[in-house]
Amino acid sequence: MAPSTTTSAQPSAVNGNWLIRGRDGRLSAYSPLGDAAVCRAEKHPGGPLLPPRRVGGDQRLHPVLAVGRGTDGYAHLVSWRPTVPGESGLVHSTHFRGHLASLDWNPLGHPNRTGDRTGVPAVTVDAEGRAHVFVRNMGGGVSMRGQKERGGWGPWRDLKGRDVEGELAAVTRESGRVELFAATPNGILRWTQAGPGHIPALDDEPLKVGVRPGTLRALATSEEHVTLFFTDQADMLCAWRPGSDPVPLLAAAGPGPVSAVRCLLDDQDCTLLAQRSTGGRVAFAAYPTEQESAGAWWTESGPQLPQDTRVALTEDAQGRVVAATMSADGELYLTRRKDEPGLALEAWRRIERD
Repeated sequence: MAPSTTTSAQPSAVNGNWLIRGRDGRLSAYSPLGDAAVCRAEKHPGGPLLPPRRVGGDQRLHPVLAVGRGTDGYAHLVSWRPTVPGESGLVHSTHFRGHLASLDWNPLGHPNRTGDRTGVPAVTVDAEGRAHVFVRNMGGGVSMRGQKERGGWGPWRDLKGRDVEGELAAVTRESGRVELFAATPNGILRWTQAGPGHIPALDDEPLKVGVRPGTLRALATSEEHVTLFFTDQADMLCAWRPGSDPVPLLAAAGPGPVSAVRCLLDDQDCTLLAQRSTGGRVAFAAYPTEQESAGAWWTESGPQLPQDTRVALTEDAQGRVVAATMSADGELYLTRRKDEPGLALEAWRRIERD
């Protein structure tokens, strides 16, 4: 069924890496479109992308989507749907194969039992394949609902916190433990799991730093560490690993969060960042993973893009870096790294919708 193209008064929002490599090696790109969520999947690994396909069934959605990927390659999707006038509820779907139908949207309810949307959700998946859904609640803190070990969902839990602003950043460590970060006027809050099945607990003190809401992006950068990228009040892109001080990395290329991926560049473990620049193109920067002192600088690539364009990074079935951009109306561009030294990219390709 083709998605409705009815627009909403609110801009669409996507939280998490919306470009997923599935268990079968195919890439899938997820996005809100009208009152639906859609997926564009490769016909085969490395092949052309199929036309947009509605996921989760026929329920009408608000233009917001959170995306998370489990170690099994399954995509977990979360959105808000209208319920009764003036109220909404969260829904979840699992997509096992990008080119096939996903599970129907499963209602998760509201973190405050009833009410309208409270914020953009976030979702991440632990080592056992259980989704953890986070969202700001009406008190300005964060609530969570997680899948149970034997199926179904646990209750909504209030994780505390206050004055949370912008999108949350959820991530799963290489150990399988879940972490969450949130921006506030007083700094950055962090929640961590003590072990599998535990409820993430809020750190005693926030990281006291000026942070621009809506710029958080977390990446597991080693077995021991998660690195949080954020833009400070001086428009510097910073990297922070809990237990140390934030490190200013380079001036932010533009507003919003970076996309980040670990990859091998010339046989070295590197962290690659991408962001839509203020000039309208995609800016890339890379540096040896967890070695911010080595320095990084932006290199721009691709066509001029609308302000609402989102950027995503992943690796394909052959281990090549893939970058994609998608605007709010579903305009999709894609490029892959060439098989040569450095970060040489193929020409950007506009992906036809039909």
